[in-house]
Amino acid sequence: MIKANVIVSDKSWINFIKEPEKYLKKKLKKLNNNKLLKNKKIEFTLLLTGSDEIKKLNKKFRKKNKITDVLSFPSESLRKIKKLLKKKQLFYLGDIIININKITKNLSDDNFNYKFDKLWIHGLLHLLGSRHISKKEYIKMEKLEEKFFNLIK
Repeated sequence: MIKANVIVSDKSWINFIKEPEKYLKKKLKKLNNNKLLKNKKIEFTLLLTGSDEIKKLNKKFRKKNKITDVLSFPSESLRKIKKLLKKKQLFYLGDIIININKITKNLSDDNFNYKFDKLWIHGLLHLLGSRHISKKEYIKMEKLEEKFFNLIK
């Protein structure tokens, strides 16, 4: 079972998703039935924020003084996460931070949820160990993102 703690630090999120925690819970319920994540007991935090806060976090933890759309901070090393995923006990996977200003830039009315879903899935895959440094990793992660996205539609 996948659980998420949702923290809204930028109130403009409520203009697009009235109850973010409820919204995400419905999406995660669909993922919980997937064979890739079935019987996994993981929890993560999703911080819904804006440009100023994500820029500060990006500078502090990644030494990049720029605004980004999503950040992921795993709680453990990749090796330890892989070991923990094999066990049946609940463990804390890490944190995902999403910037509303990047989602709403060039936004049409019907694609906010699409963009949001793409970003939190991207962040979740990073917490689970996916990377996209090389072209091969990028293609593999892109396929996984599409698979997860199709599961939550």
